[in-house]
Amino acid sequence: MRKKIHKNLVGIAALAIILTIGLTFWAYFMMLQKQIFQDLQTDVHVLASSDYIVDTLEQNYDANADGLRITLISKDGSVLYESKGNASKMENHMERPEVQQALKNGEGKATRRSNTIGTLSFYYAEKLDNGCIIRVSRDIPYVAKLSVYLIPEGIAIFAGIFVLCLILGHIMTKRFIEPIEMLAVDVEKVSEMQTYPEIQPFIETINQQHRELKRNSKMRQEFTANVSHELKTPLTSISGYAELIESGIAQGEDTVRFAGEIHKSSQRLLTLINDILRLSQLDSVEECVDTEPVDLYEMALNCQDMLEMQANKHQVVVRVKGRSEVVQANRRMMDELIYNLCDNAIRYNRVGGSVNVTIGEEAQHPFVSVKDTGIGVSKEDQERIFERFYRVDKSRSKQTGGTGLGLAIVKHIAVMHKAELKIESELGKGTEIKILFNA
Repeated sequence: MRKKIHKNLVGIAALAIILTIGLTFWAYFMMLQKQIFQDLQTDVHVLASSDYIVDTLEQNYDANADGLRITLISKDGSVLYESKGNASKMENHMERPEVQQALKNGEGKATRRSNTIGTLSFYYAEKLDNGCIIRVSRDIPYVAKLSVYLIPEGIAIFAGIFVLCLILGHIMTKRFIEPIEMLAVDVEKVSEMQTYPEIQPFIETINQQHRELKRNSKMRQEFTANVSHELKTPLTSISGYAELIESGIAQGEDTVRFAGEIHKSSQRLLTLINDILRLSQLDSVEECVDTEPVDLYEMALNCQDMLEMQANKHQVVVRVKGRSEVVQANRRMMDELIYNLCDNAIRYNRVGGSVNVTIGEEAQHPFVSVKDTGIGVSKEDQERIFERFYRVDKSRSKQTGGTGLGLAIVKHIAVMHKAELKIESELGKGTEIKILFNA
Protein backbone atom coordinates (compact mmCIF):
# COMPACT_ATOMS: atom_id res chain seq x y z
CA MET A 1 0.00 0.00 0.00
CA ARG A 2 2.82 2.39 0.90
CA LYS A 3 4.60 1.79 -2.44
CA LYS A 4 1.39 2.13 -4.40
CA ILE A 5 0.46 5.46 -2.80
CA HIS A 6 4.01 6.75 -3.21
CA LYS A 7 4.05 5.66 -6.85
CA ASN A 8 0.71 7.36 -7.53
CA LEU A 9 1.81 10.58 -5.82
CA VAL A 10 5.05 10.69 -7.82
CA GLY A 11 3.18 9.87 -11.02
CA ILE A 12 0.71 12.70 -10.43
CA ALA A 13 3.59 15.06 -9.61
CA ALA A 14 5.48 14.08 -12.80
CA LEU A 15 2.36 14.59 -14.90
CA ALA A 16 1.73 17.96 -13.27
CA ILE A 17 5.34 19.04 -13.93
CA ILE A 18 5.20 17.95 -17.57
CA LEU A 19 1.88 19.71 -18.11
CA THR A 20 3.15 22.83 -16.38
CA ILE A 21 6.35 22.97 -18.44
CA GLY A 22 4.42 22.15 -21.63
CA LEU A 23 1.84 24.85 -20.98
CA THR A 24 4.63 27.27 -20.07
CA PHE A 25 6.38 26.62 -23.39
CA TRP A 26 3.06 26.94 -25.20
CA ALA A 27 2.34 30.26 -23.47
CA TYR A 28 5.87 31.41 -24.29
CA PHE A 29 5.43 30.37 -27.94
CA MET A 30 2.11 32.26 -28.16
CA MET A 31 3.70 35.36 -26.66
CA LEU A 32 6.66 35.03 -29.00
CA GLN A 33 4.35 34.56 -31.98
CA LYS A 34 2.49 37.71 -31.01
CA GLN A 35 5.75 39.59 -30.69
CA ILE A 36 6.99 38.29 -34.07
CA PHE A 37 3.80 39.42 -35.82
CA GLN A 38 4.15 42.85 -34.20
CA ASP A 39 7.76 43.05 -35.43
CA LEU A 40 6.72 41.93 -38.90
CA GLN A 41 4.00 44.55 -38.95
CA THR A 42 6.55 47.20 -38.05
CA ASP A 43 8.87 45.98 -40.84
CA VAL A 44 6.01 46.16 -43.36
CA HIS A 45 5.16 49.70 -42.32
CA VAL A 46 8.76 50.74 -42.78
CA LEU A 47 8.97 49.10 -46.20
CA ALA A 48 5.58 50.40 -47.31
CA SER A 49 6.66 53.97 -46.57
CA SER A 50 9.43 53.76 -49.21
CA ASP A 51 8.81 55.13 -52.69
CA TYR A 52 9.61 52.90 -55.62
CA ILE A 53 9.57 49.94 -53.23
CA VAL A 54 10.76 47.36 -55.74
CA ASP A 55 13.82 49.36 -56.75
CA THR A 56 14.57 50.10 -53.11
CA LEU A 57 14.39 46.43 -52.14
CA GLU A 58 16.52 45.27 -55.02
CA GLN A 59 19.22 47.87 -54.47
CA ASN A 60 19.39 48.30 -50.70
CA TYR A 61 17.98 45.27 -48.88
CA ASP A 62 20.22 42.42 -47.75
CA ALA A 63 17.99 39.33 -47.65
CA ASN A 64 20.14 37.52 -45.10
CA ALA A 65 20.79 40.48 -42.82
CA ASP A 66 18.29 39.65 -40.05
CA GLY A 67 16.48 36.50 -41.29
CA LEU A 68 13.59 38.54 -42.70
CA ARG A 69 11.99 37.32 -45.93
CA ILE A 70 10.22 39.90 -48.10
CA THR A 71 7.77 39.20 -50.91
CA LEU A 72 6.00 41.73 -53.14
CA ILE A 73 2.82 40.41 -54.79
CA SER A 74 0.77 42.03 -57.55
CA LYS A 75 -3.01 42.43 -57.63
CA ASP A 76 -3.38 39.24 -59.62
CA GLY A 77 -1.23 37.18 -57.22
CA SER A 78 1.96 37.00 -59.28
CA VAL A 79 5.22 37.50 -57.38
CA LEU A 80 7.01 40.72 -58.29
CA TYR A 81 9.84 40.38 -55.80
CA GLU A 82 11.17 37.61 -53.50
CA SER A 83 14.16 38.24 -51.22
CA LYS A 84 14.98 34.53 -50.81
CA GLY A 85 14.12 33.12 -54.21
CA ASN A 86 13.60 33.76 -57.90
CA ALA A 87 10.35 35.67 -58.25
CA SER A 88 9.88 34.69 -61.89
CA LYS A 89 9.86 30.98 -61.06
CA MET A 90 7.41 31.20 -58.13
CA GLU A 91 3.79 30.17 -58.40
CA ASN A 92 0.85 32.52 -58.09
CA HIS A 93 0.26 33.58 -54.45
CA MET A 94 -3.38 34.61 -54.79
CA GLU A 95 -4.58 31.59 -52.74
CA ARG A 96 -2.29 32.27 -49.79
CA PRO A 97 -4.39 32.90 -46.62
CA GLU A 98 -2.52 36.04 -45.62
CA VAL A 99 -2.85 37.44 -49.16
CA GLN A 100 -6.60 36.74 -49.19
CA GLN A 101 -6.96 38.47 -45.79
CA ALA A 102 -4.90 41.46 -46.96
CA LEU A 103 -6.99 41.90 -50.10
CA LYS A 104 -10.16 41.72 -48.05
CA ASN A 105 -9.20 43.48 -44.78
CA GLY A 106 -6.07 45.40 -45.66
CA GLU A 107 -3.81 43.09 -43.65
CA GLY A 108 -3.42 39.37 -42.97
CA LYS A 109 -1.31 36.90 -41.01
CA ALA A 110 -0.64 33.16 -41.07
CA THR A 111 1.72 30.46 -39.81
CA ARG A 112 2.59 27.52 -42.06
CA ARG A 113 5.33 25.51 -43.70
CA SER A 114 6.88 27.36 -46.64
CA ASN A 115 7.19 25.37 -49.89
CA THR A 116 9.87 27.79 -51.07
CA ILE A 117 12.38 27.53 -48.23
CA GLY A 118 11.07 24.38 -46.51
CA THR A 119 10.61 25.75 -42.97
CA LEU A 120 7.73 26.75 -40.68
CA SER A 121 7.27 30.48 -41.13
CA PHE A 122 5.29 33.39 -39.70
CA TYR A 123 3.71 35.54 -42.44
CA TYR A 124 2.36 39.08 -42.29
CA ALA A 125 0.91 40.80 -45.37
CA GLU A 126 -0.42 44.31 -45.95
CA LYS A 127 -2.15 45.89 -48.94
CA LEU A 128 -0.40 48.92 -50.46
CA ASP A 129 -2.08 51.97 -51.91
CA ASN A 130 -1.33 50.77 -55.44
CA GLY A 131 -3.19 47.48 -54.79
CA CYS A 132 -0.09 45.31 -54.49
CA ILE A 133 0.56 43.17 -51.43
CA ILE A 134 3.80 43.36 -49.47
CA ARG A 135 4.46 40.33 -47.30
CA VAL A 136 7.22 39.70 -44.77
CA SER A 137 8.00 36.54 -42.82
CA ARG A 138 10.41 34.86 -40.44
CA ASP A 139 11.09 31.17 -40.50
CA ILE A 140 11.17 28.83 -37.48
CA PRO A 141 14.95 28.51 -37.18
CA TYR A 142 14.96 32.03 -35.80
CA VAL A 143 12.47 30.97 -33.13
CA ALA A 144 14.18 27.61 -32.63
CA LYS A 145 17.43 29.32 -31.71
CA LEU A 146 15.66 30.95 -28.78
CA SER A 147 13.93 27.69 -27.80
CA VAL A 148 17.24 25.79 -27.69
CA TYR A 149 18.25 27.86 -24.70
CA LEU A 150 15.02 26.99 -22.90
CA ILE A 151 15.14 23.20 -23.36
CA PRO A 152 18.12 22.55 -21.02
CA GLU A 153 16.61 24.90 -18.47
CA GLY A 154 13.28 23.11 -18.75
CA ILE A 155 14.94 19.72 -18.24
CA ALA A 156 16.85 21.06 -15.24
CA ILE A 157 13.66 22.50 -13.74
CA PHE A 158 11.81 19.22 -14.34
CA ALA A 159 14.59 17.18 -12.72
CA GLY A 160 14.81 19.48 -9.70
CA ILE A 161 11.06 19.57 -9.07
CA PHE A 162 10.74 15.82 -9.68
CA VAL A 163 13.44 15.02 -7.10
CA LEU A 164 11.73 17.36 -4.65
CA CYS A 165 8.41 15.60 -5.33
CA LEU A 166 10.07 12.23 -4.70
CA ILE A 167 11.28 13.39 -1.30
CA LEU A 168 8.01 15.10 -0.34
CA GLY A 169 6.01 12.14 -1.66
CA HIS A 170 8.01 9.77 0.52
CA ILE A 171 7.50 11.98 3.58
CA MET A 172 3.78 12.46 2.93
CA THR A 173 3.23 8.75 2.25
CA LYS A 174 5.05 7.81 5.44
CA ARG A 175 3.08 10.32 7.48
CA PHE A 176 -0.20 9.14 5.95
CA ILE A 177 0.43 5.40 6.17
CA GLU A 178 2.33 5.17 9.46
CA PRO A 179 -0.72 5.71 11.72
CA ILE A 180 -2.67 3.12 9.75
CA GLU A 181 0.17 0.61 9.98
CA MET A 182 0.49 1.40 13.68
CA LEU A 183 -3.15 0.43 14.18
CA ALA A 184 -2.19 -3.17 13.48
CA VAL A 185 0.59 -3.03 16.09
CA ASP A 186 -0.53 -0.80 18.93
CA VAL A 187 -3.81 1.09 18.61
CA GLU A 188 -3.36 3.13 21.78
CA LYS A 189 -0.08 4.72 20.63
CA VAL A 190 -1.61 6.06 17.40
CA SER A 191 -3.34 8.89 19.28
CA GLU A 192 0.09 10.20 20.32
CA MET A 193 1.24 10.59 16.71
CA GLN A 194 0.82 13.66 14.50
CA THR A 195 -1.48 12.79 11.62
CA TYR A 196 -3.43 14.56 8.91
CA PRO A 197 -6.67 16.10 10.23
CA GLU A 198 -8.60 14.28 7.49
CA ILE A 199 -7.72 10.81 8.85
CA GLN A 200 -8.02 11.79 12.52
CA PRO A 201 -11.75 10.89 12.65
CA PHE A 202 -10.91 7.47 11.18
CA ILE A 203 -8.24 6.89 13.85
CA GLU A 204 -10.57 8.09 16.62
CA THR A 205 -13.28 5.72 15.37
CA ILE A 206 -10.83 2.81 15.38
CA ASN A 207 -9.68 3.77 18.88
CA GLN A 208 -13.26 3.96 20.10
CA GLN A 209 -14.08 0.58 18.56
CA HIS A 210 -10.92 -0.87 20.12
CA ARG A 211 -11.94 0.43 23.55
CA GLU A 212 -15.44 -0.95 23.07
CA LEU A 213 -14.03 -4.33 22.07
CA LYS A 214 -11.82 -4.37 25.16
CA ARG A 215 -14.74 -3.36 27.34
CA ASN A 216 -17.01 -5.95 25.75
CA SER A 217 -14.30 -8.57 26.11
CA LYS A 218 -13.94 -7.71 29.78
CA MET A 219 -17.71 -7.78 30.22
CA ARG A 220 -17.89 -11.20 28.53
CA GLN A 221 -15.19 -12.54 30.83
CA GLU A 222 -17.00 -11.17 33.87
CA PHE A 223 -20.31 -12.49 32.54
CA THR A 224 -18.84 -15.96 32.00
CA ALA A 225 -17.36 -15.96 35.50
CA ASN A 226 -20.64 -14.74 37.00
CA VAL A 227 -22.69 -17.30 35.08
CA SER A 228 -20.37 -20.07 36.26
CA HIS A 229 -20.68 -18.87 39.83
CA GLU A 230 -24.46 -18.38 39.69
CA LEU A 231 -25.02 -21.81 38.14
CA LYS A 232 -22.60 -23.48 40.53
CA THR A 233 -24.44 -22.32 43.67
CA PRO A 234 -27.86 -23.98 43.06
CA LEU A 235 -26.22 -27.01 41.41
CA THR A 236 -24.05 -27.49 44.51
CA SER A 237 -27.14 -27.30 46.72
CA ILE A 238 -29.05 -29.77 44.55
CA SER A 239 -26.11 -32.16 44.46
CA GLY A 240 -25.54 -31.91 48.23
CA TYR A 241 -29.15 -32.48 49.26
CA ALA A 242 -29.57 -35.29 46.71
CA GLU A 243 -26.45 -37.01 48.06
CA LEU A 244 -27.81 -36.82 51.64
CA ILE A 245 -31.09 -38.39 50.53
CA GLU A 246 -29.31 -41.02 48.43
CA SER A 247 -26.98 -42.06 51.27
CA GLY A 248 -29.91 -42.52 53.64
CA ILE A 249 -28.64 -39.93 56.10
CA ALA A 250 -31.78 -37.85 55.62
CA GLN A 251 -34.80 -39.47 57.25
CA GLY A 252 -38.43 -38.50 57.73
CA GLU A 253 -39.00 -34.77 57.87
CA ASP A 254 -35.42 -34.07 56.70
CA THR A 255 -36.15 -35.85 53.45
CA VAL A 256 -39.14 -33.62 52.82
CA ARG A 257 -37.19 -30.48 53.74
CA PHE A 258 -34.22 -31.46 51.53
CA ALA A 259 -36.57 -32.22 48.64
CA GLY A 260 -38.05 -28.74 49.08
CA GLU A 261 -34.58 -27.20 48.96
CA ILE A 262 -33.80 -29.19 45.82
CA HIS A 263 -37.01 -27.94 44.22
CA LYS A 264 -36.25 -24.37 45.26
CA SER A 265 -32.69 -24.53 43.86
CA SER A 266 -33.88 -26.14 40.62
CA GLN A 267 -36.47 -23.40 40.17
CA ARG A 268 -33.80 -20.78 40.74
CA LEU A 269 -31.59 -22.60 38.24
CA LEU A 270 -34.36 -22.64 35.62
CA THR A 271 -35.08 -18.94 36.16
CA LEU A 272 -31.39 -18.13 35.83
CA ILE A 273 -31.02 -20.17 32.64
CA ASN A 274 -34.11 -18.53 31.14
CA ASP A 275 -32.77 -15.04 31.89
CA ILE A 276 -29.37 -15.91 30.42
CA LEU A 277 -30.99 -17.30 27.27
CA ARG A 278 -33.18 -14.21 26.97
CA LEU A 279 -30.18 -11.88 27.26
CA SER A 280 -28.38 -13.93 24.65
CA GLN A 281 -31.40 -13.60 22.34
CA LEU A 282 -31.51 -9.83 22.89
CA ASP A 283 -27.79 -9.57 22.13
CA SER A 284 -28.31 -11.37 18.82
CA VAL A 285 -31.32 -9.30 17.75
CA GLU A 286 -30.59 -6.66 15.12
CA GLU A 287 -31.07 -2.99 16.02
CA CYS A 288 -34.27 -2.83 13.96
CA VAL A 289 -36.99 -4.89 15.71
CA ASP A 290 -40.55 -5.51 14.67
CA THR A 291 -42.76 -2.87 16.25
CA GLU A 292 -46.46 -2.14 16.54
CA PRO A 293 -48.64 0.31 18.49
CA VAL A 294 -48.55 -0.81 22.14
CA ASP A 295 -50.71 0.57 24.98
CA LEU A 296 -48.42 0.88 28.02
CA TYR A 297 -51.35 1.27 30.44
CA GLU A 298 -53.00 -1.93 29.25
CA MET A 299 -49.70 -3.81 29.54
CA ALA A 300 -49.17 -2.48 33.08
CA LEU A 301 -52.60 -3.82 34.12
CA ASN A 302 -51.76 -7.24 32.65
CA CYS A 303 -48.47 -7.22 34.53
CA GLN A 304 -50.31 -6.38 37.76
CA ASP A 305 -52.49 -9.46 37.29
CA MET A 306 -49.52 -11.74 36.55
CA LEU A 307 -47.58 -10.60 39.62
CA GLU A 308 -50.51 -10.59 42.04
CA MET A 309 -49.57 -13.94 43.60
CA GLN A 310 -45.91 -12.97 44.02
CA ALA A 311 -46.89 -9.57 45.47
CA ASN A 312 -49.17 -11.28 48.01
CA LYS A 313 -46.37 -13.68 48.92
CA HIS A 314 -44.05 -10.74 49.71
CA GLN A 315 -46.93 -8.78 51.31
CA VAL A 316 -46.57 -5.94 48.79
CA VAL A 317 -49.37 -3.98 47.09
CA VAL A 318 -49.07 -3.21 43.35
CA ARG A 319 -51.04 -0.22 42.01
CA VAL A 320 -51.35 1.02 38.40
CA LYS A 321 -52.06 4.72 37.83
CA GLY A 322 -52.13 7.10 34.89
CA ARG A 323 -53.76 6.90 31.50
CA SER A 324 -53.54 5.15 28.16
CA GLU A 325 -50.30 5.94 26.29
CA VAL A 326 -49.56 4.27 22.96
CA VAL A 327 -45.98 3.84 21.76
CA GLN A 328 -44.45 2.17 18.72
CA ALA A 329 -42.60 -0.79 20.22
CA ASN A 330 -42.11 -4.54 20.26
CA ARG A 331 -45.00 -5.98 22.28
CA ARG A 332 -43.10 -8.91 23.83
CA MET A 333 -40.19 -6.71 24.85
CA MET A 334 -42.46 -4.09 26.42
CA ASP A 335 -44.14 -6.83 28.40
CA GLU A 336 -40.74 -8.05 29.63
CA LEU A 337 -39.62 -4.51 30.47
CA ILE A 338 -42.62 -3.70 32.66
CA TYR A 339 -42.67 -7.21 34.19
CA ASN A 340 -38.98 -7.08 35.18
CA LEU A 341 -39.32 -3.58 36.64
CA CYS A 342 -42.30 -4.62 38.76
CA ASP A 343 -40.77 -7.99 39.71
CA ASN A 344 -37.58 -6.26 40.85
CA ALA A 345 -39.59 -3.67 42.85
CA ILE A 346 -41.52 -6.46 44.61
CA ARG A 347 -38.43 -8.53 45.45
CA TYR A 348 -36.50 -5.63 46.97
CA ASN A 349 -39.43 -4.12 48.86
CA ARG A 350 -40.27 -4.29 52.54
CA VAL A 351 -43.15 -6.16 54.13
CA GLY A 352 -46.29 -4.03 53.83
CA GLY A 353 -44.70 -1.91 51.12
CA SER A 354 -46.11 -0.82 47.78
CA VAL A 355 -45.21 -0.66 44.11
CA ASN A 356 -46.75 2.19 42.10
CA VAL A 357 -46.74 1.81 38.32
CA THR A 358 -47.50 5.11 36.56
CA ILE A 359 -48.15 5.57 32.85
CA GLY A 360 -48.10 9.16 31.58
CA GLU A 361 -46.43 11.79 29.43
CA GLU A 362 -43.47 14.06 30.19
CA ALA A 363 -42.35 16.77 27.75
CA GLN A 364 -44.39 15.04 25.02
CA HIS A 365 -42.62 11.73 25.72
CA PRO A 366 -44.73 8.78 26.92
CA PHE A 367 -43.25 7.09 29.98
CA VAL A 368 -43.65 4.18 32.34
CA SER A 369 -42.55 4.68 35.94
CA VAL A 370 -42.18 1.99 38.62
CA LYS A 371 -41.73 3.33 42.15
CA ASP A 372 -41.29 1.14 45.23
CA THR A 373 -40.93 1.66 48.98
CA GLY A 374 -38.05 -0.80 49.28
CA ILE A 375 -34.45 -0.77 50.45
CA GLY A 376 -33.30 1.93 48.03
CA VAL A 377 -30.01 2.24 46.13
CA SER A 378 -26.98 4.34 47.07
CA LYS A 379 -25.55 6.93 44.64
CA GLU A 380 -22.52 4.73 44.06
CA ASP A 381 -24.64 1.69 43.17
CA GLN A 382 -27.13 3.56 40.96
CA GLU A 383 -24.68 3.58 38.05
CA ARG A 384 -24.18 -0.19 38.28
CA ILE A 385 -27.54 -1.72 39.06
CA PHE A 386 -28.23 -2.27 35.34
CA GLU A 387 -25.07 -4.37 34.95
CA ARG A 388 -25.51 -8.10 34.59
CA PHE A 389 -25.45 -10.01 37.91
CA TYR A 390 -24.90 -6.82 39.90
CA ARG A 391 -26.86 -6.87 43.17
CA VAL A 392 -27.18 -4.15 45.77
CA ASP A 393 -27.98 -6.69 48.49
CA LYS A 394 -26.64 -10.11 47.46
CA SER A 395 -28.00 -12.00 50.46
CA ARG A 396 -31.50 -10.55 49.99
CA SER A 397 -31.40 -11.34 46.26
CA LYS A 398 -30.70 -15.00 46.90
CA GLN A 399 -33.46 -15.17 49.50
CA THR A 400 -36.02 -13.73 47.09
CA GLY A 401 -34.81 -15.80 44.12
CA GLY A 402 -33.47 -12.91 42.05
CA THR A 403 -30.97 -13.65 39.29
CA GLY A 404 -29.39 -10.20 38.99
CA LEU A 405 -30.34 -10.06 35.30
CA GLY A 406 -33.79 -8.43 35.39
CA LEU A 407 -32.61 -4.82 35.21
CA ALA A 408 -29.93 -5.76 32.64
CA ILE A 409 -32.77 -7.00 30.41
CA VAL A 410 -34.68 -3.76 31.05
CA LYS A 411 -31.73 -1.62 30.00
CA HIS A 412 -31.12 -3.74 26.91
CA ILE A 413 -34.74 -3.37 25.77
CA ALA A 414 -34.73 0.39 26.50
CA VAL A 415 -31.58 0.87 24.42
CA MET A 416 -33.03 -1.14 21.53
CA HIS A 417 -36.09 1.15 21.54
CA LYS A 418 -33.93 4.30 21.88
CA ALA A 419 -35.69 5.11 25.13
CA GLU A 420 -34.21 7.15 27.98
CA LEU A 421 -33.75 5.40 31.31
CA LYS A 422 -33.80 7.39 34.59
CA ILE A 423 -33.38 6.32 38.19
CA GLU A 424 -34.03 8.16 41.43
CA SER A 425 -33.39 6.42 44.73
CA GLU A 426 -32.65 6.97 48.39
CA LEU A 427 -31.41 4.37 50.84
CA GLY A 428 -34.16 3.06 53.10
CA LYS A 429 -36.92 5.01 51.29
CA GLY A 430 -37.31 3.36 47.92
CA THR A 431 -36.47 3.61 44.22
CA GLU A 432 -38.16 4.99 41.11
CA ILE A 433 -37.12 3.84 37.64
CA LYS A 434 -38.62 5.74 34.68
CA ILE A 435 -38.45 4.84 30.98
CA LEU A 436 -39.18 7.70 28.53
CA PHE A 437 -40.05 6.79 24.94
CA ASN A 438 -39.92 8.85 21.77
CA ALA A 439 -43.26 10.39 20.92
